[in-house]
Amino acid sequence: MNLIVVGTSYRTAGVELLERLSIAPAYRADVLRELVAGPHVAEVVALSTCNRVEFYAAVPAFHAGLHQIAGALAEVAGVETADLADSLYVHHGEAAVAHTFAVAAGLDSMVVGEQQILGQLRDAYALAAETETAGALLHELFQQALRVGKRAHAETGIDQAPRSMVTAALAQAAALDASGSLAGRRAVVVGAGAMGSLAVSGLTRAGIGTLTVVNRSDDRADRLASAYAVTSAPMQALPALVAEADIVISATTSMAYVVTPELLGTARPILVDLAVPRDVHPDVKALGLTVIDVEHLAGSAAEHGHAAPVVAEAQAIVDAEVANFLAWQRGSQVAPTVAALRARAEDLVTAELARLARRSDLTDEQRGEVAHSMRRIVQRLLHEPTVRVRQLAAGPGGEAYPQLLRELFDLEVPGQSRVDQVADIATPERAA
Repeated sequence: MNLIVVGTSYRTAGVELLERLSIAPAYRADVLRELVAGPHVAEVVALSTCNRVEFYAAVPAFHAGLHQIAGALAEVAGVETADLADSLYVHHGEAAVAHTFAVAAGLDSMVVGEQQILGQLRDAYALAAETETAGALLHELFQQALRVGKRAHAETGIDQAPRSMVTAALAQAAALDASGSLAGRRAVVVGAGAMGSLAVSGLTRAGIGTLTVVNRSDDRADRLASAYAVTSAPMQALPALVAEADIVISATTSMAYVVTPELLGTARPILVDLAVPRDVHPDVKALGLTVIDVEHLAGSAAEHGHAAPVVAEAQAIVDAEVANFLAWQRGSQVAPTVAALRARAEDLVTAELARLARRSDLTDEQRGEVAHSMRRIVQRLLHEPTVRVRQLAAGPGGEAYPQLLRELFDLEVPGQSRVDQVADIATPERAA
């Protein structure tokens, strides 16, 4: 069985395409069921966020599985499969495991180290488990991925990267102010999620004069504002608040632009865009405003020394866990072959005992002793080779050993036909 990841993200697609590819929560279960109902996808988990849409799948044959998943993505977007060619990426085997673990650790996020993706992965896995589209391989992959993500955050402090980026954003915003400081200024924070909370915290520490939190959910805005003793307001109040603001920080998960030229009117506040995809419309820059956004803040945080050592430490955890997962996978792949070998040996013993049973010169006791001896001999003969092949299969290049056993003993293993074996050793990189 081949493990593949097929998807697109902020790295390969623009906001417009990501919006079209986004799978609404109400339809995700249906998409999963349709994929596993097809002939070429055995297991599948779908992850759809504001900046990535990915399918994690176990497929019997690489090329056929890739074609079916790409077709599903094209159908979601309402385009031809060929139209997605330049925006899709494909990871196979070890690369698929490495990508999954990197996503869970926050290493593949635009805001390196953000924790929201871990919860999104957990939700995607839970839906696949509920719809019974995740089998043994994806269950193991996602359970390990969630563990790896938690470990990376707990052991490296990589989740401090968003805090570093907010700090860098506020420092740049202060530099743009004539006074060189945000103290006493009027601020609006749009969004009450993790980044919005960090922004509110940073602004209060900077001595901001007045601060209003705006969010689509009034309850969340009220809770955040109450925690920092600032003001909250409904979304309808945003135009009036922006008109009076010195700095506007937007950090929502909206798929539509939040800060537009129409919203600003004649207002000219300092704008900070902490959202992915962007909250500030590109045309705002034509008004002569400088927009501090995530894309160049990521580089700023790295330049200030946060990213390099911490990311390297998190990457080392991911690399070690990928090796562990591959060892487990190779070991699990040899188990059906070993079982088939033992079943073949038992069939031979049973056939020989049936032949001896036709002899009338053996008593029942003698037949029992012969059967016991034959089975002990077979077990002893197979013990060392099967233990050794499990060890070898868990090492580098271990996938070759189950194939050798199948060839040597002409074994038929469920789910591992000759066609599947050829597909497993094909070169999927050419298709990617």
